[in-house]
Amino acid sequence: MPALHVAVMIVGLTVAALGLIGFVAPSRLLDFGQSLLTESGLLAVAAVRVVFGLLLVLGARASRMPRALCAIGGVIIIAGLLTPLFGVTRSQTMFNWFAAQGLAFVRVIALLAIALGAILVYAITPRRNSAV
Repeated sequence: MPALHVAVMIVGLTVAALGLIGFVAPSRLLDFGQSLLTESGLLAVAAVRVVFGLLLVLGARASRMPRALCAIGGVIIIAGLLTPLFGVTRSQTMFNWFAAQGLAFVRVIALLAIALGAILVYAITPRRNSAV
């Protein structure tokens, strides 16, 4: 498996793992999110988003779902580029709204992250030969 496929698989597994943490221990995920609400934390989040998005776009062509991966990667890149523009205060406000929705809401969003991560892993996994 090429290195790019492995990198995209790591992106998918990371998204799914964060979703799993959010489902099993939503308060821990909220604590982690709160710790990122600093200037340097937002820059780190932005950088990770841009790198993840680029990996998805670059890996899209050789995937099972090239258009979907390219679109998801593009959205993630845009989110990464916009993250620092929101600033700490606005990000804190958005985070507080999210956290105020309750742990059940966090768990639902976490399930969506698990599903997205699984789709990314599936999309980048090579097809098996159906000939027996």
